[in-house]
Amino acid sequence: MRSAAFLYPWDVVGDPQAAERLAALGVQQVTLAAAYHSTRALTPRHPRHRIVTARHAAVLYPTDPARWARRALRPYPQDWMSGADPFGEAARALTAAGLEVHSWVVLAHNSRLGAEHPSAVVRNAYGDPYPWAPCIARPEVRDHLVALAAEAALRPGARGTELESCGWYGLAHLHAHDKTGGVPLSGAAQYLMSLCFCTVCADGYAELGLPAGGLRAAVQRALEPVWAGGDGGAGADGDRAGEWAAVEALLGGELAGVVRSRRDRVARTFQRAAVAAVRDAATGPFRVLLHADPAAHRCGANAGVDPADVLAHTDGVVLPCTGDDRTRADVLAPFANRPAAATVAANLTVVSGLGGRPGTLAADAVHAASLGATELRLYHAGLASDRDLASVREALASLRDAPP
Repeated sequence: MRSAAFLYPWDVVGDPQAAERLAALGVQQVTLAAAYHSTRALTPRHPRHRIVTARHAAVLYPTDPARWARRALRPYPQDWMSGADPFGEAARALTAAGLEVHSWVVLAHNSRLGAEHPSAVVRNAYGDPYPWAPCIARPEVRDHLVALAAEAALRPGARGTELESCGWYGLAHLHAHDKTGGVPLSGAAQYLMSLCFCTVCADGYAELGLPAGGLRAAVQRALEPVWAGGDGGAGADGDRAGEWAAVEALLGGELAGVVRSRRDRVARTFQRAAVAAVRDAATGPFRVLLHADPAAHRCGANAGVDPADVLAHTDGVVLPCTGDDRTRADVLAPFANRPAAATVAANLTVVSGLGGRPGTLAADAVHAASLGATELRLYHAGLASDRDLASVREALASLRDAPP
């Protein structure tokens, strides 16, 4: 199986050994961040630093001023790395080491944009804004993100792209000093807390015969048992079908269906526009994958999709496959009838400290392949310890040497 590792430019820039070290892992590709959200990242092998603090969402390359001159929403440049084009510098080093580079582009996840443009973000049923979650139903947001996708994806040296957060973002978010875990939220409750009631979404509900005030009240009533300490109709843990059944039980099947149909339509429209913009800007063969979840109602980095629809207009998907055999089956089974040319990449966390299992990578990869995965993604080569990377190197060698 073809394998790729995720990487940040700061893992490479300033470290003359980084590219060769990555090539020695046995991967064929690096998926390199070109546009990324705020983060604080460990760099355990870099000769100049151990922690990089990316204070806000930013692009890691020089933008085209003409593209953004008349737009209210613009990408933010980074200032925590030296040089005008960290992506380009890292991409050149990786290519010289024999690795294929694809861009990694985060779209609907941007806390600084939300802080500076509060009208542009998701607002929940209680009116609370989610500054990290631009609302993809808003024309100005969709226009910005589609333009960003085309620019960030097609960096010099990149032979393809992977679009993350290309859909609805919601409540779930890694946040500094987070204090939201006092009441456990099931997947169904997470969904209800992720529904958007900004002015554009309110108008969208009204067009479907759902006055926003009534829908907002229905969501609040459905969540009351959760705040009281109930399970919120949790369903089986991790069961995507059971999760949606729990939403229907809480909100009512008809109401839940109407809301979902609108959100699914908004997400599909955005996804198709982003992919089309990348394809239109490309001058030759250029692979476009979406980080995705086969449950269309899900929000976040792995945006919910309809498997048949997403494979009709992309080159494939990258799916979250860390966990047990049941988890992988749940994620991969909906893509079993994929077109022969479609890529279905199983994303496996290989950082022990982040819950990954590098020691079982070979077995997990074989299992994923038996369920239809065609490629591997390894999250994240820059964050992993030397011990984790040794396990990855050993696993990839065993997979490479295994009989067909």
